[in-house]
Amino acid sequence: MILSDREILAALARGALRVTPQPNSEALSSTAVDLSLAKELMLLRKPVVAGVPTSVCPADPNYRFDELVKGYGEQIEISPDGYVFMSGSFMLGWTNEKIQLPHRSRLAARVEGKSSLARLGIGVHVTAPTIHAGFGYKKDDASFLENPLQLEMWNCGPLDVKLAAGMLICQLIVEVVDGTPEKGYEGKFSVQGPTT
Repeated sequence: MILSDREILAALARGALRVTPQPNSEALSSTAVDLSLAKELMLLRKPVVAGVPTSVCPADPNYRFDELVKGYGEQIEISPDGYVFMSGSFMLGWTNEKIQLPHRSRLAARVEGKSSLARLGIGVHVTAPTIHAGFGYKKDDASFLENPLQLEMWNCGPLDVKLAAGMLICQLIVEVVDGTPEKGYEGKFSVQGPTT
């Protein structure tokens, strides 16, 4: 069941969902909360070994995304003039807002793109929209309260599109989980941010 704007506000008020900064009334639609783009972006370059482009294998037991990013990622900052997202390119971005879904709150969420960007061919959070119950929580660090969402962004349209820091980039759709999870999400992407 998807929460309405009233139920999202009630979840925020009781701490079952945390969004920082707290969304204003303009950020809420009937069934979603709009989120904005942070100024940090990450571009990935094709891995090259001994001068030869090579593939990566996420099924390899030695594969680590964080190591791949260290070697082949380029972190950039959106200037005040914006950043041109070239047609046919892929990059990672983050939300300005930080999210926490305490696993005992019986809530999970999905990140979906904005139709205004989709009509230009911009996909946001491509193929990985689920925000699991327990996201934004560190098991061994009670002081850790929330996490930005990392966005997998692809421009599959024919136009180069200028992105601006702070622009509305996606929407959070909050859903009720049937039953209380035994544990929160503890996957390797449970803590995200421009430097992780």
